[in-house]
Amino acid sequence: MAPLVKELESRAEIESICCITAQHREMLDDVLRLFRITPDYDLDIMQAQQSLYTITSKCLLGLEQVFSREKPDLVLVHGDTSTTFSGALAAFYQKIAVGHVEAGLRTWDRYSPFPEEMNRTLVGDLAELHFAPTKANRDNLLAEGIKDGIFITGNTVIDALKTTVQPDYRFRTQLLNELDYTGRQIILVTCHRRENYGQPMTNIMKALRRLAEDFPQAELVYPVHLSPVVRQAAQTYLAGHPRIHLIDPLTPDEMHNLMARSAFVMTDSGGLQEEAPALGRPVLVLRRETERPEAVAAGTVLLAGTEEENVYAQGARLLTDRAAYDQMAHAVNPYGDGQACRRIADAILWKKGLRAEPPEEFSV
Repeated sequence: MAPLVKELESRAEIESICCITAQHREMLDDVLRLFRITPDYDLDIMQAQQSLYTITSKCLLGLEQVFSREKPDLVLVHGDTSTTFSGALAAFYQKIAVGHVEAGLRTWDRYSPFPEEMNRTLVGDLAELHFAPTKANRDNLLAEGIKDGIFITGNTVIDALKTTVQPDYRFRTQLLNELDYTGRQIILVTCHRRENYGQPMTNIMKALRRLAEDFPQAELVYPVHLSPVVRQAAQTYLAGHPRIHLIDPLTPDEMHNLMARSAFVMTDSGGLQEEAPALGRPVLVLRRETERPEAVAAGTVLLAGTEEENVYAQGARLLTDRAAYDQMAHAVNPYGDGQACRRIADAILWKKGLRAEPPEEFSV
């Protein structure tokens, strides 16, 4: 969302007000610093051991006051978090129009990812403007009976890469400056999804450990999520290996530049499935399904699932089969051309009668 905040700030026709909930305080503050964003409102809701109930209720109550004071013409929410759903619902309660950035992603399984699948589906019902990254996302909305206000824009995350990735980048995390990016195959790992808690996460961790043990050329870097559940699993199964580095979460610029220098990515994240292919990096998705089937069809990502043997086999394949690796690395990223934010701002102005033509659609 950060590049869109900057795009809106640049438009003379738009008065842009930025409100954050701070659902994840530490990670959010890194983004604000990187993009030089000073929020107009900071709800600062984060607390230790927060639940979905506390996140949602705190967001609703905080946003009620913000919307009552500002009385905006339009509220933009992004993606599929509890903040996103709460923001859309709070706006609806005051009969304020909602625009959904990154609209139309679906797995069609309400419990996977949880709670994100239902968050974004419910926002789709509440929103009047739908900024869909791809044609497939638009088709998902059409299948649900949403006919109006859909714009195919590409994903704003691709816009962000233009700001963050630099060939001469120096990491603040010193370990990352010392890795042998040419002599070893660096694997960037993230694993944090709630639906992977328990046995699926155990399976994934065991497979990662085996990859490090069986392939001397492999070196794993895992920025471990702040969730106590995730941290305990990572320590239990991955700690102590000389070529597995468990580090603290990275800032967006560090993550993007590490991704650009890695051989490939193993992740259960959503955004990385779009970011890594834009940098020519294959992605193994550590989930049973993905709301980004365009990447699977394009060949930039592969569903590795959560079973130990399959996760291991797919990782081993990319480490040893150069043809398979090149096929994924050179596939065309279907998620954007770096112009999504411009299209979204143009669409808003067009809908408000401040622009003569709608924006052109993004297409691969």
